[in-house]
Amino acid sequence: MNESQVLCEVSSLIAQGPVDEVLVALPLDKRRGLIEKIVEVCEEQGILVRVRTDLFNLKIARSQVDNVEGVPVVTIRSGPEDGWPLVVKRVIDVIVSAAMLALLSPLLLLIAALIRLDSPGPVLFRQVRMGLNRRRFEVLKFRTMTNEADSRQSALESMNEADGPVFKIKNDPRVTRFGAFLRHFSIDEFPQLINVLKGEMSLVGPRPLPLRDVARIDTQWHKRRFSVKPGLTCLWQVNGRSDVNFERWVRMDLEYIDTWSLKLDLKILLKTIPAVLRGSGAY
Repeated sequence: MNESQVLCEVSSLIAQGPVDEVLVALPLDKRRGLIEKIVEVCEEQGILVRVRTDLFNLKIARSQVDNVEGVPVVTIRSGPEDGWPLVVKRVIDVIVSAAMLALLSPLLLLIAALIRLDSPGPVLFRQVRMGLNRRRFEVLKFRTMTNEADSRQSALESMNEADGPVFKIKNDPRVTRFGAFLRHFSIDEFPQLINVLKGEMSLVGPRPLPLRDVARIDTQWHKRRFSVKPGLTCLWQVNGRSDVNFERWVRMDLEYIDTWSLKLDLKILLKTIPAVLRGSGAY
């Protein structure tokens, strides 16, 4: 198998996902060029790589000496490093999501009843989205559209007002009367606290994209946003939401990944409340 075939095979396996990490054990003296290309493919998409050398000019990722079953390797990581801060982040996710679900339960029941009164169909909208390391999961939202909304989307593609791979229409004809209110104040996102409690999402992280949008991402470095858990809120959420073009949206996601800290999460959470109340960029 030649180098191009190997790279195609690696890219194909990554695309099929989920891929948590890639171990490269090729001989450096004979296959250095191929190793560098494999590392570049993984680094570009935020996938953890373990290699048997440290001779790489990394642009984004960080390397550290590691050990896998007695074999010395260099770990190349593009996302936040494992450690106590991530443990604390998960503990906060569990405590806050559980507390909010308990406190908001009367309101959630009222919203559910109003959705049923407003239009026929289920209370919750379920959709498969892409999460950490391309793991698929079913995101939960309050239904804000008519029951046949998904089947009508293909007919509305020409009305798409968003740039890049995402699909958004400011005055989407599928949105119900009560759904417009829920969307304006992001109340439709509340059920995702269940996704946070389950560990599929975090309170803060890049917003999870539908499979339709992911399939249309044609810029490799955009995929590095999958190197962390998706979140309920993020820098995009507090900086204009749908008023921000996709390129800037992704850059904000990568800025979050590259500078992540518990302090940054707290800062974003505090900014989310006034941003939601203003309803700017929400549609």
